[in-house]
Amino acid sequence: MKTALIAIPLISALGAAPAFADFAVNIGAITVAPDDSSSSLNVIEQVAGLPNGSTALAVDSNTQLGLTFDYRIKPHWAVQLIAATPFSHDIKVKGSAIDGLKVGKTKHLPPTLLAQYHFMPEHQTFDPFVGVGLNYTIFFDEQIDTQLSDTLQALGVTSATDSVALKTKNSFGLALQAGMNIKLSDTLGLHLMVSKMDIDTIGRVQVNDTTVQSVNINIDPYVAMIGLRWSL
Repeated sequence: MKTALIAIPLISALGAAPAFADFAVNIGAITVAPDDSSSSLNVIEQVAGLPNGSTALAVDSNTQLGLTFDYRIKPHWAVQLIAATPFSHDIKVKGSAIDGLKVGKTKHLPPTLLAQYHFMPEHQTFDPFVGVGLNYTIFFDEQIDTQLSDTLQALGVTSATDSVALKTKNSFGLALQAGMNIKLSDTLGLHLMVSKMDIDTIGRVQVNDTTVQSVNINIDPYVAMIGLRWSL
């Protein structure tokens, strides 16, 4: 995705005069649901005698505590920062005779900054909006599952004394958003939103610090949140 597409609205929002400044904090459940795809595990396919291109990786969904901050600069324009407690995802093989084989798990934090356009700022109850911005996803605490390490030993790729590790690369990409704020009182409300984020990484299986399998993983999740909103 082309990050240049967000430059004009984001710069416009950030550079606007803060005379209408309005802060709000949203707290609730936030879910990352991957719309994933990946390149095949070509090395493992070759060693295991599987058909070429028959395997891929799948990443499961996870729900955490979401915490987002809104800064209304003008009646129609706001900036939002999305944060959350760390997401944890299991990674499995998808396809072929080893379908469902557990590869490992990883955690990540996806801080996202968006410029929002609000359609009905004057409405007393409903405040629908759309947003566009940038996401930076930090991966950490990667772990190899014993199912993969045992399989590599059974295939003769590794021995019991080898060190097997999983590494993932941080990601930078575009984020799109739509949602609604619902006012319940002067200070309390509901915050509903869904985002589509461009999150791509490279997963590497390493044996004794040497990469034996590299896979391009397009996570590209839908991110949905429902929470309470406090206007400050």
